[in-house]
Parts: sequence; C-alpha cells; structure tokens
Amino acid sequence: MHYQLKTPYRDGTTHVFFEPHDFLARLAALVPRPRVNLTRFHGVFAPNSQWRARVTPAKRGKGRQRPATESEDQTPAEKHAAMTWAKRLKRVFDIDVQTCEACRGAVKIVAAIEDPVAIRKILDPLEDQGAMPKAYHRPAVRAPPKQKMVPALH
Repeated sequence: MHYQLKTPYRDGTTHVFFEPHDFLARLAALVPRPRVNLTRFHGVFAPNSQWRARVTPAKRGKGRQRPATESEDQTPAEKHAAMTWAKRLKRVFDIDVQTCEACRGAVKIVAAIEDPVAIRKILDPLEDQGAMPKAYHRPAVRAPPKQKMVPALH
C-alpha cells in the first residue's frame, strides 16, 4: 500500500494521502457487518453474567429468577419468538396500537397495509377533510440553512 505522509502544518496537524483504491479499502473496513450487535458488554453487564439480572432495570440475564408459571404456560417456540411490531412500537416510540384511545379496550389487529400507494389512497381523503391531527404529520421538507446563518466554528 502506498501512502504519503506530509509534514505537519503550522497548527500541528498532519495529512495522510492514500491511493483511491487503498482509501476505499480502509473505509470499507470500518463499516460493520449487517445484523451485528455493535454494543459489547463486559463484567456484570455481560449476557452470561450471573449478576446481570440484579443490576439491569429489565432484570434480564442468566441469574434471573423466573416464576414457575411462566415456563409452564409457554411452549419453547413461544419463549424464543421475536417481538411483534406492535410491541416494538410500544417499546421504542411509546405508541400503543393494541389499546383503543377512546375506550381503553383491547384492539385486535386484523391487517397491516404496507403498500405506499394504498396508504396514500386511504390518507389523502382524510387529510382533505381535516380528520387527521397535525401531530401525526411530518414537517415540510426544507432546504438546509443558508451559509451566512450558520455561525463559524473557527
């Protein structure tokens, strides 16, 4: 690999020049593999630590005390099932789609529409009638701020 180290500048910085192919190879090495957990825990926070359940708020870990009824009622497939998207919405964004806002009753999800064209056909008439609250709208797309409005960082 050929690179050139330039002498330090007056401010003390040093510049390194790479061949384009070498630069891309080094840059690609920094990109993590897909579906890899980037956070590693050690000590009592490690996944196999006996004390993890005692020190984490969720009380998950190898040393967790499980009630006897929990393991008896669930099949092995149910124990290892992935979290549903409704539970993920509740956990991440605090949006509870399984509870009715009006009566606080349970809502059963019968279908999920994922086609953007079909979603637009449903939502456009509601927006025209003013039935959709503004809280659920994304802000309008705008250009980045003008350069003179951004303070200099020097």
